[in-house]
Amino acid sequence: MTKEVRRKTRTFLFIAITKFIISSYYSNYIMIYRLSLLFFIVVIVGMVSCKNNDEVFATPLPTYVNVVNASGDILNFYLNGTRQNNSSSLYPGNQSFYLVVPAGTDNFQFKKAGDFNVLFSVPLTLKDSVNTTLYVSGESTSNTFHTVDFLDTTNIINLPQMRIRFVNASSDAGALNAFVDSTSYSAVPYQTTSNFTLMGDGPKEIKIYQAKSDSLLKDTTIIFQPAHIYTLFSRGLIKGKGAAAFNIGLAINY
Repeated sequence: MTKEVRRKTRTFLFIAITKFIISSYYSNYIMIYRLSLLFFIVVIVGMVSCKNNDEVFATPLPTYVNVVNASGDILNFYLNGTRQNNSSSLYPGNQSFYLVVPAGTDNFQFKKAGDFNVLFSVPLTLKDSVNTTLYVSGESTSNTFHTVDFLDTTNIINLPQMRIRFVNASSDAGALNAFVDSTSYSAVPYQTTSNFTLMGDGPKEIKIYQAKSDSLLKDTTIIFQPAHIYTLFSRGLIKGKGAAAFNIGLAINY
């Protein structure tokens, strides 16, 4: 091998080795850069996760809502998109009894049984630890109203007594006069409730009149149990037919 050939061979090997070293260094640099970047991302995610785990979310305070169906429709009702009457639909004249719901601003939605479309919505701002009754008397938000229920059990526990009030939930009836035996509730307007009245238990004759005409709309007898609190309410329409015809209902508040 001549000197010239040896010189060229050494030059070729030097260039090849140099390129390999540079390539290796560059690859290692990229790998180190990527590992550093990955480590940085892991640290940031860990810090965020620790912060989220340490954050304490306030538990909403409870409140209590009773839905009374004073309309002629069979209804299902939803709270913030979740159905509440899961066991059965709410039939005319029936109630849900008090459900535990979060206090604050809640949105109640109503649908006819078997229909996926929302019939109407009722936004309510509810205080914590308060009993509220929501009455549905028609197919619109304007035909709904609610009462705050102060359930005074004084003098009914361990005594043969009960409390009762009257609510006018019939939109076309005007003001109503209601009688529970000799106790009267005079000229109660639509969407209005009387105060609870303390009286003895047992059978009571119920009479409902239109206030202005003294037209007798309902005459029946109901047996009341002791140590209970009741709401007697009108429902349906004077001009209604079938399930929508004028009638009365009885809700148990306690």
